[in-house]
Amino acid sequence: MHGVVMLMKQHSYAFYNGYLSTLYDRKAKLLAKLKELEDVSPVTSPSSTEPPVAEINTAHLAKVPSARQNLERRKSVPDARVPDVDRIVAAIDSGEPLDQEQVHVFERVLKWEVDALSDELRGDSTEPGREYPHNLTARNHYEYIVLPTVVYELEYPRSESINWYYVVEKGAACFGVIFVMIMISQTFIYPVVMDTVRMKEEGMSTAERFRQFPWMLLDLIFPFMMEYLLTWYLIWETILNFVAELTRFADRYFYDAWWNSVSWDQFARDWNRPVHNFLLRHVYHSSISAMKVDKQTATLITFFLSACIHELVMWCIFKKLRGYLLVIQMFQLPLVKLSRTKYLRNRSTLGNMFFWLGTFMAPSIICSLYLIL
Repeated sequence: MHGVVMLMKQHSYAFYNGYLSTLYDRKAKLLAKLKELEDVSPVTSPSSTEPPVAEINTAHLAKVPSARQNLERRKSVPDARVPDVDRIVAAIDSGEPLDQEQVHVFERVLKWEVDALSDELRGDSTEPGREYPHNLTARNHYEYIVLPTVVYELEYPRSESINWYYVVEKGAACFGVIFVMIMISQTFIYPVVMDTVRMKEEGMSTAERFRQFPWMLLDLIFPFMMEYLLTWYLIWETILNFVAELTRFADRYFYDAWWNSVSWDQFARDWNRPVHNFLLRHVYHSSISAMKVDKQTATLITFFLSACIHELVMWCIFKKLRGYLLVIQMFQLPLVKLSRTKYLRNRSTLGNMFFWLGTFMAPSIICSLYLIL
């Protein structure tokens, strides 16, 4: 699990800085074109060089240049159309004559684009010297590695000091929860696991072992539910807050009120915010932008990748690859569709009841299948 987290961190770091490097190169190229444009001697008669001023969209120039405005402007351009900035660069490169109005409009468009790129290169940084490429230092990289997040940003909100009483509280809670989890495992789960081991050692067939599945499910349903909730509390409430306090990481939005979920897509968003943010940026949006797929396909890809990672965890625990967790997790997609039908839409209490029924049953069903089969 730690290896997967580190892989996600490194991917986010490399992906975001790689994206910023393309913006940095584009900004340098546009600055060079602005310099060339300053040396252009405009002709007095109207120029026939493409693009004419009438075809250049200048509506965005009235707005303050920013990364968000630049993104909205790029989205408004049809895929089949060459962006205005690229047409302007091509016109400058051609060396063909430009009239006074073209030079003026081209300069305004390029300057706006450069300012927007500069804003995007600053990202969330509020202090000078943190924008790209000044963030590419060993200190910045290893500072990011220890922070409780898997999505890289140029700067994070930080608290002014460490509350050592809070650190002690979360540290004590961490060890206390682990102790309770060990007691539950030894008292309620370990005997059932030993029974499955005994059945296999005695040579019982799969059909004979499967007949014991309902009773094993009843034995495990409550302890696994307790372990499931305690595991969540251990990681997202104690460990992440413990690390966040030690590193003065002020963004403590590690989870939302997932226990009030009325659908499985809401649960997927709320129970693990750091991983959700990673999947949203690096899988969902990347699938749409790089693979040119629609939102439904991007959602399918995101769920499938998440299910594969969870199945990998089960493979490490049980030393067998069965795919039970993958299938059940992918089954959330039709359940999401069901929650949007007229039978469950706007019925939050009923939706929450179905959510808790699934949460109550799923952990014990999955683990029982891995033990029996």
